[in-house]
Amino acid sequence: MKALVIGGTGFLGYHASLELLGRGHTVTALGVPPEPPGDLLPPGITVLMRDITQTTDPELVQLLSGYEVVVFAAGADDRATPPSPAASFFYEANVRSSVRVTAAALRAGVHRVVILGSYFSYFDRLWPEMALAERHPYISSRKQQLELSMAVAGDAMAVVVLELPYIFGSMPGARPLWTPLVNYVRSGVPLIYPRGGSNMVAVSRVAQAIGGACERINESRVFQVGDRNTTWTEFLQALCAIVGREDDTVHIIERASLNRLGWVMDALHAMKGLEGGLHSKHFADLMVAEAFFDPAESQAALGYGTGGLQQAWIDTVAAAPANVMFGNWKTFAERIPRIIRRKRGNGRTPD
Repeated sequence: MKALVIGGTGFLGYHASLELLGRGHTVTALGVPPEPPGDLLPPGITVLMRDITQTTDPELVQLLSGYEVVVFAAGADDRATPPSPAASFFYEANVRSSVRVTAAALRAGVHRVVILGSYFSYFDRLWPEMALAERHPYISSRKQQLELSMAVAGDAMAVVVLELPYIFGSMPGARPLWTPLVNYVRSGVPLIYPRGGSNMVAVSRVAQAIGGACERINESRVFQVGDRNTTWTEFLQALCAIVGREDDTVHIIERASLNRLGWVMDALHAMKGLEGGLHSKHFADLMVAEAFFDPAESQAALGYGTGGLQQAWIDTVAAAPANVMFGNWKTFAERIPRIIRRKRGNGRTPD
């Protein structure tokens, strides 16, 4: 099978390309210039540098012609804080790009398109009272990505959307998105985090799921891909053990305090003319929830395994450079002593 991985030089695309090559498929990894190091991908994978946002529709059809499957592993993730309004940025990055690829793939005779989405769109359907897509530009873009790509394909081509949770692992030359949190744990300051938790998965399992979607699924489907449901406290204590931190006490910050911090972070962005893909003042509601799901159905359908999360955490920590803290985590860490003093001043000790 001939497969094109759009975003093949990024974190998920890199692992997907290796997985597909290992299964005996002919793989092309499409990335955005500049070209990555020559040894990033093995010789068996063709590396093509091209920005699809700069191609015309006919050029995109020509680019996708001859492939049986296209994996869309590109777009913007929830860390992006673009100029306001963020909705325009995420629409262009996640919605328009994937819909154009789907339409071009259909005209090019591609059999299926596999889109790497977000489990936030799953929880938007599961918890309508949270109005996640209405409140968060990033989640709205993932919802539109799913709905519009499937609408474009209709019954003529399979569109498989994998809704992914928090993913761990590493790739050569890349700094993990978890670096600020890892350095928060390394820093020695008191660990303050909300209740709740999330499904988590090793990137190797995600790559297996992508391979299964490419090989097994012949109709449009949506799958929640994941592995272990883990509380935030369990996760932070696992990181403590990996970095060698003795005090693994996690003090619980309540929803109200987290909401106040969220307002501050959103205000700081607004003062700079920026807007996050996740609005911190509302994201607190999701952070304190248990964003858990049972991946058994997708594991059976896609043929991917379980396990490997502990090693993926270790790999993530090893790839995270020390003394690098930025963005919201820096703001949060700077405010921790004030939070603790306020709680003690109210006659309460940290939970």
